[in-house]
Amino acid sequence: MFSPVRIVEMGPRDGLQNEKAEVSTEDKIQLIHLLNRTGLPSIEVGSFVSPKWVPKMADSGAVFDRIEKLPGVSYPMLTPNMKGLEVALAHGVQEIAVFAAASESFSQRNINCSIAESIDRFVPVCESALAAGLKVRGYISCVLGCPYEGAIAPVAVASVAERLHQLGCYEISLGDTIGTGTPMETKALIKAVSKIVPMDQIAGHFHDTYGQALANIWAALDCGVRTFDASVAGLGGCPYAKGATGNVATEDVVYSLMHSGIETGIDMDRLLDAVAFAAEMVRRDVSSRVGRALLIKRAA
Repeated sequence: MFSPVRIVEMGPRDGLQNEKAEVSTEDKIQLIHLLNRTGLPSIEVGSFVSPKWVPKMADSGAVFDRIEKLPGVSYPMLTPNMKGLEVALAHGVQEIAVFAAASESFSQRNINCSIAESIDRFVPVCESALAAGLKVRGYISCVLGCPYEGAIAPVAVASVAERLHQLGCYEISLGDTIGTGTPMETKALIKAVSKIVPMDQIAGHFHDTYGQALANIWAALDCGVRTFDASVAGLGGCPYAKGATGNVATEDVVYSLMHSGIETGIDMDRLLDAVAFAAEMVRRDVSSRVGRALLIKRAA
């Protein structure tokens, strides 16, 4: 029997920043209100990045200030540089996230610097955040494939994970950004990274572009990973595959685990309330199979 699984909700940040629809501050707050009721232990609220580059996250500070912060629930903010950290501290944020890529080409095209340079930028961010008592989570993108380079070697991911772990990240989230990874590739990845980072500090972040996300989650579970990122209603398409799904849907993950006897602490009925609202908010149909099926069943 598997031990309980922790799910980190990515919809309000990683999901909404890749949605075409404009979403109001009020709707973002309402979405997080509904997510708060589900039992999720961690909800990523937004990011303190330049609104020039990510305009959909421009109101992240206002959203963070106005949401209810429940005891025992984390509300991390993506904070890529010292300026972002200063804003985070001003808003009373208790957990931040930093991100790097496992692909040199992706790093250059996404943030205009090498992998090593990107991590060097995080040194003062992590040092200052930890000194202020904040928790720091690390993300690595393109761990199973890159839109520019193709396949990524597990050893390259492990090298980046090692650097982030050395900087004090309490957890390293391995992101299959373009969703091309398969279960066997996932197991090879986890095996390589777990030689450097303790298994209980590794998380999985799988996109469903090629329909492999749940299979990859189960492969990671078999390896010992017990934390996974997911996005309510599958919010967030894949910017590298037009029309494709992006983040694995939280409800798909919860359904698969729940009906396999694995505890997540998440109330599916309340999660469906958030699913229905999220789909209406971005003005499109629910993309997840579980969300669509259960909402139809509930309405019958």
